[in-house]
Amino acid sequence: MPTRPSRELEIVPNPEPDREYVVRMVCPEFTCLCPRTGQPDFATLVVEYVPGAGLVELKSLKLYLWSWRDEGIFHEAVVNRLLGDLARAASPRWMRVAGFFRVRGGIVTTVVAATGPAPPGVPGWPAPPAPHEA
Repeated sequence: MPTRPSRELEIVPNPEPDREYVVRMVCPEFTCLCPRTGQPDFATLVVEYVPGAGLVELKSLKLYLWSWRDEGIFHEAVVNRLLGDLARAASPRWMRVAGFFRVRGGIVTTVVAATGPAPPGVPGWPAPPAPHEA
């Protein structure tokens, strides 16, 4: 597997494809660039999904997220793009992606996108990062 940024997501077999369960991945070091200023934007991403036949392989997710580091894109656009790319690759029963972006100009932005309503039994959200952690 490469050790450079990559937009390729690897999917591995789900060991329990007949069981409905939730996978939650928290990625506290996501970065992209503000398309207006070129300055870095930092976020904690939370990806949750109920897998179908496949699971998102974690190292490929890390390299995929790393590939956004030099991309100029608005918060709303990147969260929706992440959801679309991940859902197309993994074909989950359900998926949600949230971006908890750090303060920029005195404003903290949270963007949440999902493939539909959360199924019954999906655990609640983790608390967003505290202001002193942003």
